[in-house]
Amino acid sequence: MIRRRTALLPLTALLATALTALPAPSAAAEEAEQLRNGTFDTATEPWWASADVTAGLSDGRLCADVPGGTANPWDAAVGQNDVTLVKGETYRFSFSATGTPEGHAVRAIVGLSTAPYDTWFEVTPQLSVSGNSYAYTFTSPVDTPQAQVAFQVGGGAEPWRFCMDDVSLLGGVPPEVYEPDTGPRVRVNQAGYLPAGPKNATLVTEATARLPWELKDAAGAVVARGWTVPRGTDASSGQNVHSIDFGAYRRAGSDLTLVADGQASRPFDLGTAAYRQLRTDALKYYYTQRSGIEIRDDLRPGYARPAGHVGTAPNQGDTEVPCQPGVCDYTLDVRGGWYDAGDHGKYVVNGGISTWELLSTYERAGLARTGERAPLGDGSLTVPESGNKVPDILDEARWELEFLLKMQVPDGRPLAGMAHHKIHDEQWTGLPLMPHADPQKRELHPPSTAATLNLAATAAQAARLYKPYDARFAAEALSAARKAWAAALAHPDRYASESDGIGGGSYADPNVTDEFYWAAAELYLSTGEKQFADHVLASPVHTADLFGPLGFDWARTGAAGRLDLALVPSGLPGRDKVRQSVVRGADRYLATLRAHPYGMPYAPDGNVYDWGSNHQVLNNAVVLATAYDLTGAAKYRDGALQAMDYVLGRNALNLSYVTGYGEVSSHNQHARWYARQLDASQPSPPRGTLAGGPNSSIQDPFAQSRLQGCVGQFCYIDDIQSWSTNEHTVNWNAALARMASFVADQT
Repeated sequence: MIRRRTALLPLTALLATALTALPAPSAAAEEAEQLRNGTFDTATEPWWASADVTAGLSDGRLCADVPGGTANPWDAAVGQNDVTLVKGETYRFSFSATGTPEGHAVRAIVGLSTAPYDTWFEVTPQLSVSGNSYAYTFTSPVDTPQAQVAFQVGGGAEPWRFCMDDVSLLGGVPPEVYEPDTGPRVRVNQAGYLPAGPKNATLVTEATARLPWELKDAAGAVVARGWTVPRGTDASSGQNVHSIDFGAYRRAGSDLTLVADGQASRPFDLGTAAYRQLRTDALKYYYTQRSGIEIRDDLRPGYARPAGHVGTAPNQGDTEVPCQPGVCDYTLDVRGGWYDAGDHGKYVVNGGISTWELLSTYERAGLARTGERAPLGDGSLTVPESGNKVPDILDEARWELEFLLKMQVPDGRPLAGMAHHKIHDEQWTGLPLMPHADPQKRELHPPSTAATLNLAATAAQAARLYKPYDARFAAEALSAARKAWAAALAHPDRYASESDGIGGGSYADPNVTDEFYWAAAELYLSTGEKQFADHVLASPVHTADLFGPLGFDWARTGAAGRLDLALVPSGLPGRDKVRQSVVRGADRYLATLRAHPYGMPYAPDGNVYDWGSNHQVLNNAVVLATAYDLTGAAKYRDGALQAMDYVLGRNALNLSYVTGYGEVSSHNQHARWYARQLDASQPSPPRGTLAGGPNSSIQDPFAQSRLQGCVGQFCYIDDIQSWSTNEHTVNWNAALARMASFVADQT
């Protein structure tokens, strides 16, 4: 299911001369130039410049004097409009450019020249005084005679000079062949393995017969050896692979390597420290996602920034947010909460499942035989609230919970008790952009039944978990949950629109039967009331098979209710059958894992990887972990542990998808304020940030320009421009935090 549509705003105001569009080439046309006068031999027309930019000819180039003091890249620009693009056609976008003085970057885009200013391709190269040439290919996702090529040069404090030449947009070129550097052919969990846990690796090889392998310590001494198991062609990658099981070796150590077929793996550890640290880092991620609060350097060195969306110019803030036109006649103070992903939107539906997973991480730690609450306690995450005698994980989740409560429609208003679906910018913004510098108008979007039930579920869960620490807040949460439940029953079919995706993701979900089930389950577990038990037992979701190949997600929330009904003690009639259904789901995922040459509990139909596939792997592992908590059977524990191997490096790309973990890890996730790839003054995403991972639909233009025809695991690229394969989100990191906590508890 498509999670979001992330267009990027190229320019808010254009001073352009209308031009006659060039004829559109056919899909099978020979190479054809789409731009006019890209060599600037005698004139600059038909290129335009924004009002604050002085542009003209200089030595056969177009040079622009860019003023200082602008806030955003699109505040100063030069470009050409009325460019024709053909859907499915591949284009080569090339140019040469210089910047004086050194250190500047230009945001070069191909996009729509009119509202809503969609961007179909963008790059942001750093320029040097000596001049550089740049060339990129991309495939157009649209047919349009209204495209523009623009060079956005604003956002700098000081004035500078931008010059360009040989600008070309050539249609009819062959797609670029992208070959990722996958390193050594032995693929391992680069963060490491538990000494007493399973240890598996994958060898990519042309050999069809078994091969010898050796495990070497940091000094190069062989400490274990054995034979590979040929697995044939892995359908998820197209590779011929062998499996390696070295689980019999149980001695802790650092910088081990696995050698087979003349290849040595990337180094890894056998130990427990990495997972204890990963639990902490995956949860610390949320502090730097906070809205409405200053991020302190003493708490997160290198990530300090002013409070975002509190109304300090040019930021319009979340203190008095109006609805979209025609939706309501009031404003709400919706400060706080977490920014959902790499943009500045805040969403009740995705915030709900994220909060539930963090709360469930804490709840599981107090119920499971291997659970430990102390590592999640007060002071564990070094957040501003540390020292208040409340577990830090609950402090962090409360930051989002209080935002969710603020999104509830006030008493006396139409649809009172329901929750607004989301709040975000009126239009998409570009990269990079700090939250406090966001100039866009903020808007509340219509209430939805899905958002209302997300609020009911998470607030009900919060009521039982916060009661020992803050009885007043627990009571407030339960009251809000009851009110939301009643409002959802009264308005059961108010669905978010799939078309409501300008300025933020739509998060549309036309089926909320699962959300009703989840909310009823949480309300029952917190109150024990018969009305909620009756709804749970009567729901078709209660006996449905919820553990399919894709698992659960923000739009498939029935499993959230099922897992909690199985784990949290209650008097629900037939609870044994609920627990058995979770175990049956775990058996299915365990069978998938054992059959998969890369050892993961995820094998979507046709190897069509979903948006955010990495968190699907982890959420399926959560089912395995829950089955272990319910039964104590080691096979489920081992399956859950082995699932972590995939996201930490045992995959076709030989890449850890968690920033800072492993020798080679994702670190260019799509983000407006972790944008070091575009702006050297910004940081990369913090340690413990999960990349979305392979996505067969490759919706963004950058991925489309590199990954056409990709197979399963290869539908990923670690680039900030690839929002469909490489974004980070609060719900994806919640799955990582939950599994990291489970693994750390097994130490």
